[in-house]
Amino acid sequence: MTLELFAHPFSSYCQKALIAFYENDIPFTYRMMEDAGVGEELASLWPIGKFPILRDDGRVILEASIIIEHLNVRHPGSVRLIPDHPDEAVEVRMLDRFFDNYVMTPQGKFVFDALRPPEARDPHGVEEARKMLDTGYAWLDQRMNGRTWAVGETFTLADCAAAPSLFYADWTHRIPERYEHLNAYRARLLKRPSFARAVDEARCFRHYFPLGTPDRD
Repeated sequence: MTLELFAHPFSSYCQKALIAFYENDIPFTYRMMEDAGVGEELASLWPIGKFPILRDDGRVILEASIIIEHLNVRHPGSVRLIPDHPDEAVEVRMLDRFFDNYVMTPQGKFVFDALRPPEARDPHGVEEARKMLDTGYAWLDQRMNGRTWAVGETFTLADCAAAPSLFYADWTHRIPERYEHLNAYRARLLKRPSFARAVDEARCFRHYFPLGTPDRD
């Protein structure tokens, strides 16, 4: 068995996949995007060029959520990131989509806009992203009232998505203090050993963040 993960430590979606590996101590070869030749090899495997991707004995698996699904099926461990119960599994996948589409995506809008030349920036799009994050924060704060993890008391795929989403979103557009349940959830995610490891591995790349890195986390 040879598992190769093409990834970068500072990427939110790569961190999402890495959490799944670390939760179950799954051995893999880290194909670091910073290393010479890795980018070219990635492009030969996946012309779109987005990462992470996983190569498992020659089979290429795309997208962080699908990588985690693949690990759950082909390399299961004691932490079941996709519940066996069908209804619970649907809820986990629903929350995974929520964090990717309504937290990670608008957060990324701020970042990508900051990387554009001034004449190409999109202030209207950034304002729309801000509104989406505000709405998402309010909904999540209500949802997390009385919950430990995104779907009840078990750490799942949804939490793999939530951790980097909320980590970077709070840097980008601060979660208001009044959202105590959401802030407490983000704090629990940061204490989870798998995500804490991913955060620590990315510390030396914080200068890449174009909006300025806060002196916390």
